[in-house]
Order: sequence, then structure tokens, then C-alpha cells
Amino acid sequence: QVQLVESGGGLVQVGGSLRLSCAASGRTFSNYAMGWFRQAPGKEREFVATIWSGTSRSYADSAKGRFTISRDNAKNTVALEMNGLKPEDTATYYCAAQVRHGAYNDIRTYDYWGQGTQVTVSS
Repeated sequence: QVQLVESGGGLVQVGGSLRLSCAASGRTFSNYAMGWFRQAPGKEREFVATIWSGTSRSYADSAKGRFTISRDNAKNTVALEMNGLKPEDTATYYCAAQVRHGAYNDIRTYDYWGQGTQVTVSS
């Protein structure tokens, strides 16, 4: 069983920055691919970024050049640094762990989810 707890969300102005963090339980954290997804009101949950057990990363087009995902396997944490925030980035952001190999941008392939943290970007 893996438990994920996100933090770091909040209200920020357009162009601002936020750093989201996700703390994970479990002794084999370093073996999991970790992803960030987001869900805006009335929309489906969508992929934002993922990082594999090493340093390989992948980003949604909307996140490229603005967001950076990182992980600290010693601390069992994964972070999402968000810069140049836009109103369309407003959403609840979720951390997820992928235990089994699968499509990195498909929510169905992630096994554990956090409760989410709200990010609101005001114009």
C-alpha cells in the first residue's frame, strides 16, 4: 500500500510560481514512476508530468518549458515546480504512483493517488 499526500497549492497571480510537493509512504518508492495530473471543474483529469525511477521525465505540451518535475528518493518525495502560471492552470493537482509499467500519461495505469491540492491562478 502506498499513501500519497500533496501540499503546496494555493492562490497565485498570473505569471507567478508555485511548488507542489507529494510525500509518499512505502519502502519501494524509488521503483515507482510518479506522476502529476490535474483536474479542472467540469473537465477530465489530465496528465501533467511524470518522472521515472531514474531521471527520465515527460511532460504534457501545456507544461513543457514552464513546469519541472523532480523526485528525492531518499525523502520519498516528488515535486512539481510551476512557473509562468496561467489562468488555465487552475485545477486540483494530484500526485500518483505507477507501480506497474504502463502508459505514463494514462490515469488508468496509476495505482495510487493523493487527495489533491488546489491551484488557483487569478488574472
